[in-house]
Amino acid sequence: MIDFIYTVDYAVLNFIQNYIANPVQDVLMSLYTHLGDHGLFMIAVACVLMIFKKTRKIGVTMGVALFIGTLTTNVVIKPLVGRIRPYDNSAWNPLLSAADLLIEAPDDPSFPSGHTTAAFETAVALLFYKKKWGIGALFAAAVLAFSRLYVYVHYLSDVLAGALIGTCAAIAAFFIVKAVWGWASSRFPVLFPPDGGSLTEKEDKE
Repeated sequence: MIDFIYTVDYAVLNFIQNYIANPVQDVLMSLYTHLGDHGLFMIAVACVLMIFKKTRKIGVTMGVALFIGTLTTNVVIKPLVGRIRPYDNSAWNPLLSAADLLIEAPDDPSFPSGHTTAAFETAVALLFYKKKWGIGALFAAAVLAFSRLYVYVHYLSDVLAGALIGTCAAIAAFFIVKAVWGWASSRFPVLFPPDGGSLTEKEDKE
């Protein structure tokens, strides 16, 4: 089973390098992939949304999702699995080495993709409150996941797992925030406005 997974993983990675990669995309993907570094961009988005009462609930949901995802991926799964990066896996004769990468080689384990996890946490959390923005964010998250394959630092199975974990973390965060928001808003309405993040039907169609 492991051999089959690696066979598919490397088939996808090497197809991208042999048939999709080009100098223009090298520049674009190597820049775009850095949006997920340490989840800083996603954290910044969540913090900005928390500033405004109307979007505070969205920002808090994103923040909770990012916290859950960070614990799941970086604290639990990555150290436990300890998967080697594709450019270092000599047993499978990788097409690229660390010296050939478009970006600096990451120093943590490969599985799952933290960039993908953070991107999908943010996008799915947004989708719960503002559908059109959420769909756009999901597309951006998918491109970020693809960029991790393009720059050869993750396997397909890494980014698929990251997308799944990120989605589950956002769902869990949504229900956690939903469960406690009413209690918090009744006691601290200035910090937790009752409508902070909720949308009217008209707003959701915009």
